[in-house]
Amino acid sequence: MKPPPAVICIGRNYAAHAAEMGGACPDRPTVFMKNPAAVAADGDDVVIPPICHEHGPQVDFEGELAVIVGRACRDAAPDDALTFVSGYAAANDLSARWWQKNGSGGQWIRGKSFDGFCPMSPTVSAEGIPDPQALRIVTRLNGEVMQDAPTSDMIFSVRHLISELSRGTTLLAGTVLLTGTPPGVGAARTPPRFLQDGDLIDVEIASVGRVRNRIVDAPS
Repeated sequence: MKPPPAVICIGRNYAAHAAEMGGACPDRPTVFMKNPAAVAADGDDVVIPPICHEHGPQVDFEGELAVIVGRACRDAAPDDALTFVSGYAAANDLSARWWQKNGSGGQWIRGKSFDGFCPMSPTVSAEGIPDPQALRIVTRLNGEVMQDAPTSDMIFSVRHLISELSRGTTLLAGTVLLTGTPPGVGAARTPPRFLQDGDLIDVEIASVGRVRNRIVDAPS
């Protein structure tokens, strides 16, 4: 899969997820990025590198709606923002929690950017998705539903995000925007449920797509 020019991500964009992670709802979008080389395809094995085992189990799943910017976008008005979208996909914002929270000086990028940590389904045309806030994200781990929520629960809509992120900044054609994950992630469970060798993680958004990946430990 060809890497996109950028992968821009939004954290804490569902109130229930912000709460389960011990945070308040943000007043403005929480923005971070993933290395474009982290993008993987449906069916690819996600290989957990040894660095992600240095501080105990930590690799988590985050089912999300991915938005693909179809043409260069700068200073988009909210009413026009969706005209810059060429497609949508189901995505998994895989996260190494220790590296996200403790290993990078307070920045999330390192823990989000290991190779394969951004699986995405094939893209569906935006023409078939009249309202990105009328979708539903379901994440299954080995067939068990872990996340199930409507995109209408987003704090900041797709339209708002594109308009806000493009203020004074050009979003290049092909840029991927990950719009945040709903509640139910492994780190927030008691006990935590981090991904293990052999797990099958599956993110499905009806009318958009499905991305399924096997978790595999790197050879020792």
